[in-house]
Amino acid sequence: MSERVLVPTRSGDLPAQLWRPAAGSGPGIVLCQEIFGLSPYILRRAADLAELGYVVLAPEFFWRLGVREVSEQDGGLERGMELAGRVDWPLAVRDGAAAVRWLGARAEVTGPVGLVGFCFGGGLAFHVAAVEPVAALVSYYGSALPMLLELAPKVTVPSLHHFGTADSFLDRETVARVRAAVTASPATVFHEYDGADHAFDNPDLPWHHPAASAQAWGRTVAFLREHLPVGA
Repeated sequence: MSERVLVPTRSGDLPAQLWRPAAGSGPGIVLCQEIFGLSPYILRRAADLAELGYVVLAPEFFWRLGVREVSEQDGGLERGMELAGRVDWPLAVRDGAAAVRWLGARAEVTGPVGLVGFCFGGGLAFHVAAVEPVAALVSYYGSALPMLLELAPKVTVPSLHHFGTADSFLDRETVARVRAAVTASPATVFHEYDGADHAFDNPDLPWHHPAASAQAWGRTVAFLREHLPVGA
């Protein structure tokens, strides 16, 4: 079960959902949403991370636009992309950094804090990791990464990136540029998945690739266990 919480920021209270593991405490993870907001898929992934032993915070990064979740009835992909384009990116990065600090100060967070992000959130988490100390970063097909490559030298924490080779939104040349930039850091691991499209991890979308999803999630779990160990 999760609870709704409010994270203070300089421009108001950022709404978010908080999950605690069965043990009641553990390292922290700030989970950065896809363009569909706190969709059922993102909520499931947050619960998955809590089952692994993490205290998970999922901020509502569209809060200034008055949106928590984008469903098919609300306009689906077109609406999600429109909202992502309207987000004040610097403020969203500040929100992410505030979420990291807030989570790290919680009594139930007994270890360091890491970042996990999907799509829109994959790029956002990368930017937050460039400006706020965290212990680890996992980014799934970060859609904003091609515009953030100048930040790559500042992301020195252990990082894991997942991309599909058939991404409809990021062509192979673009992914190659991202790979070259982020893997300049020896702490970065970069995986590509043959035949997988964008958002391949989300079973609620037509681009879901079960094999790539399972393999990437297994790698994510192993990476987090190494760099954000539970019970350490």
